[in-house]
Amino acid sequence: MRSTVLALGAAALLGAGTVLADDIPTCSLDKKCPESAPCCSQYGQCGVGAYCLGGCDPRMSFSLESCVPAPVCQDKTYKMDKASMSKIVDIGKYLGDPSKADWVSQGEPVNYNDNTLLTMPKNSVGTVLASTSYMCDVKDEIDYEFVGTELKTAQTNYYFQGIPSYVNSGNITITDSWANWHEYEIRWTPDQIQWLVDGQVGRTKKKSETWNATANQWDFPQTPSRVQLSIWPGGLASNAKGTIDWAGGPISWDHEDIKNYGYYFTTFGEITVKCWNADSGPGTNKGKSYYYNSYRATNDTVVDSNKRTTLESFLGTGTDMDKGKVTGTKSSATKSGGAAETTLPNSIPGAGSAPANVPGGGSGTSCEEGGNGQSPSNANNGVRTTGSVQMGASALAAVVGFVGLMFL
Repeated sequence: MRSTVLALGAAALLGAGTVLADDIPTCSLDKKCPESAPCCSQYGQCGVGAYCLGGCDPRMSFSLESCVPAPVCQDKTYKMDKASMSKIVDIGKYLGDPSKADWVSQGEPVNYNDNTLLTMPKNSVGTVLASTSYMCDVKDEIDYEFVGTELKTAQTNYYFQGIPSYVNSGNITITDSWANWHEYEIRWTPDQIQWLVDGQVGRTKKKSETWNATANQWDFPQTPSRVQLSIWPGGLASNAKGTIDWAGGPISWDHEDIKNYGYYFTTFGEITVKCWNADSGPGTNKGKSYYYNSYRATNDTVVDSNKRTTLESFLGTGTDMDKGKVTGTKSSATKSGGAAETTLPNSIPGAGSAPANVPGGGSGTSCEEGGNGQSPSNANNGVRTTGSVQMGASALAAVVGFVGLMFL
């Protein structure tokens, strides 16, 4: 049911210490980050601090060790009610301890009627929530995507190592997502992916259908990942034409939702994650973290470990996790250049960024992507993720991505 939502002031998706993207080094498979800003974020930019946490891609970073070891998967049901808001932490305040937060946010999540709204105020780039456990690194992705002009369609998609192959998509017909609540579920096992809506299987993709004979590999998601929820303006004039067309055309910031509520929005009632645990590594989840030991970044290069997952400050990296640590009245931050270094311009990633892995959007660099296996025996474990969602983006080109990212 459509419900009234309290108005929210307009704000851009900016974290503390952000600067213009032109001032930040970029990264790709062909261009690794420099040693001074060693961590490649999901947005394809280099930095320290939060750049080295969830979404840090070791393949594109200065070294495999630049990224901080990531927390393993945890079985959990996330009640997206008013009480849960205390477990949503801004990306500029999260240093890698999943016991202190369930979600890392960029933008403006809001609680209304004991549900969590992801909001997109006028002239903003929306809101992103990413789970703090089971962080994704190497760009495997399994999607639900919703376009605001297509309220009776749930789009499904998957990517392997961030390669934009748009033949991987498929649609599921649903009842009006603005008027009705729906439960969206992703069942990911070593052998297949299933997308379900309200308990009914709408699409199945088998791993056996993804063999790439040219590359001699399975183009199938298979690496540690996370759940990421987002709403973003696919119809921005600055986006690629293919993205704008896919989103339903140029976005209207004068739509009735903006006038009535102050933002476009999508509503989440509950998220459940159930891990698929392997009997032997990799993928047992018996430790507290994982990392990669090869630039191939396939599931057989994942190392189960008990290494810590936390930084002492936003000056830290995977190779110097204690940098900036406060000891008494002095800190290593002061020794290395004073307190101003704690707000380095490239310590909080993602300012002004939006998901790139969409039809017509070109090569993506967001965290929801990943590695590949070499044979069926390489698959490890997966996750079942469900979410109760009411879509509140009825306007042109308001796009919502429900991303269930898991470990095979």
